[in-house]
Amino acid sequence: MKKIYFTRHGQTIWNVENKICGVTDIELTQKGHEQAKELGKIIAEGNYQIDEILYSPLIRAADTARHISDITNIPMREEPRLKEQCFGKFEGTPRNGEEFLNAKGHFLDSYNGGESMMKLAQRIYNLLDELKEDDKTYLLVAHNGISRVIKSYFYDMQNEEYAHFGIDNCQILEFELI
Repeated sequence: MKKIYFTRHGQTIWNVENKICGVTDIELTQKGHEQAKELGKIIAEGNYQIDEILYSPLIRAADTARHISDITNIPMREEPRLKEQCFGKFEGTPRNGEEFLNAKGHFLDSYNGGESMMKLAQRIYNLLDELKEDDKTYLLVAHNGISRVIKSYFYDMQNEEYAHFGIDNCQILEFELI
């Protein structure tokens, strides 16, 4: 069974401050660098058999991928479609703000200059469709918003479940491509 792996980047200061990062290019904290190195060790010592790492162009994901690649010797390549969703007017605002939590349930809303959930899903679903067609096993290194789209590609989710789904920094998920 062919697999695909996904991880979220290491910790950033905006994660610590509970702010929405979106496409704002925020660097990893020292803890974020350590989390990425630890994940690299877990992958190197585990039975993952990953052929290539694809990563978001944002610095927090690129640095996470670089640490993993340095430890595992898995080749890496930037994949622009893995860039986080642009949350428009919500970038840098509290993640648990009432207006934002409500807006996350509006899948066609572009947040005054951002990207709608539907457009985000289209670009990620297109990428996953392409990855199914080749023989490689990939590790995708990206963002929390991307994690929910990827999960929805493989599993049915209710709107509320989708809007509230998220993973921890450097948590790894495994999916089977059929």
